Amino acid sequence: MISSAPDSAPSPRGPSIARPRLVVPPSPSAPRERTPPLALVIFGASGDLTSRKILPALANLADRGRLAEEFTVIGVARTDWSDEEFRRAALKDVPYAGEGWRALVERFRYVAGEYASSETFDRLKEVLAEADQRYGTSGNRVFYLATIPSVFAMIAEALAKEGCNVPGEGGEFARLVVEKPYGRDLASALELDAAVHHAFDEDQIFRIDHYMGKETVQNVLALRFANAIFEPIWNRRYVEQVQITVAESIGVEHRGGFYETAGALRDIVQNHVMQVLALTLMEPPTGMDATHVRDEKVKLLKAVDIPTPDEAVDKSVRAQYVAGVVDQVAVPGYREEEGVAPDSTTETYVALRLRVENWRWAGVPVYVRTGKRLAARVTEVALQFHSVPFLAFEGELARQLRPNTLVLRIQPNEGISLHFGAKVPGEEFRVQSVAMDFLYDTAFRDNRESDGYPRLLHDAMCGDATLFIRTDEVEQAWRIVDPYLEAWSEPGGGLHFYPAGTWGPHIADLLLERSGDSWRVPEL
Repeated sequence: MISSAPDSAPSPRGPSIARPRLVVPPSPSAPRERTPPLALVIFGASGDLTSRKILPALANLADRGRLAEEFTVIGVARTDWSDEEFRRAALKDVPYAGEGWRALVERFRYVAGEYASSETFDRLKEVLAEADQRYGTSGNRVFYLATIPSVFAMIAEALAKEGCNVPGEGGEFARLVVEKPYGRDLASALELDAAVHHAFDEDQIFRIDHYMGKETVQNVLALRFANAIFEPIWNRRYVEQVQITVAESIGVEHRGGFYETAGALRDIVQNHVMQVLALTLMEPPTGMDATHVRDEKVKLLKAVDIPTPDEAVDKSVRAQYVAGVVDQVAVPGYREEEGVAPDSTTETYVALRLRVENWRWAGVPVYVRTGKRLAARVTEVALQFHSVPFLAFEGELARQLRPNTLVLRIQPNEGISLHFGAKVPGEEFRVQSVAMDFLYDTAFRDNRESDGYPRLLHDAMCGDATLFIRTDEVEQAWRIVDPYLEAWSEPGGGLHFYPAGTWGPHIADLLLERSGDSWRVPEL
């Protein structure tokens, strides 16, 4: 990461006139690194993402002393708010925050206007100049696109047209943070990339996937590359299969209109699943910086076999939930949800059988599944190892013995479980599978950044792109999932159904290659 000046150092640049200071209470657990001086501009400042994720993340950083004194936030949205109304909304959204957050909010500014109007950006430039003068933000800007995807390119091009794609006077950087989804398919992703690259260079662009900010996702790297005991067995000689599960017990809630345009493949597989898969299966990087880590992720994604549309039909199952029972509560089917068409063919469940064609993983099936209204909320990666070549304990002696499995739990109950065989106490020599568990919250009690946004937001403002998605990663992920979209584009698209509260349609079991194999039932 880029190191900022020590807390005791004089403020870099900035006018000599007096300006309000952001007073942040000291925290014994706060790292000393702060962001550089900058203005964070949030497009979509009155929206749901800003309210639920971005503002709480900023409050987290402010209360832990991770923001520079020369820092402010400028909201931009169509909602007709004043500066004071934006400040009140920010305080309401994070009512539990401390003095550092409340002091910061007093500096917030707001620009109301249409994203297609040059007047909006003229006003934004004026407010940025005022921030430089009043708060010493030093011409540094980070623009966060927390809007609907259809205006990403419009905003990027407008920023470039108004000269906001370069730092202000005396500044060192101007950056663009882009939320997912980044395109709807390969063609639209390439079109969006061309428009954004016309306005900003690649090293200015930070494509955010909040999964990458989760401590337990990053812990995959630590597990693999900080422990000599795992690397020798992390390959096809010992691993029989890999299963990746991203399951939600909730439905689409009030996002039916959005989900109708996305579906499970676009919403989860193309981004979250592909990122977790890449981290789990990639080769060891020669350094933990952005270039080396992302190079290895891209190499792994390029090794994933891309099927033809006909092959994609045989390697996938798509389904939609119908009415059922979740947590002892009756819930409606997807087609009865608000904003969903009564004859919708949008998938809420996807299961895929993938292959990684490289030296390490050739021949190892990788099964991925994601769905809404499943039996539980859980995200995990499970590496199942080959059975022992000869088992002396037969019949009743080993009935409860399962294959050795290493499970990386990303949510909930974040941690790692190793399943192995052990003798059951008693006179008979019976063996059964037991689990050795590492729980993240037990080992590290101060785990306050579980949703990833504070970490990612801080990294973007500091210029560390390690956990962000590079353009070739986006392109390759779309290349992998595009054949499935094409295969499903026919009327009906081979849609299956499953009751809410189950683990999905039984037909998904047919994706598993060996007789007797089954999808894992996660241990909650």
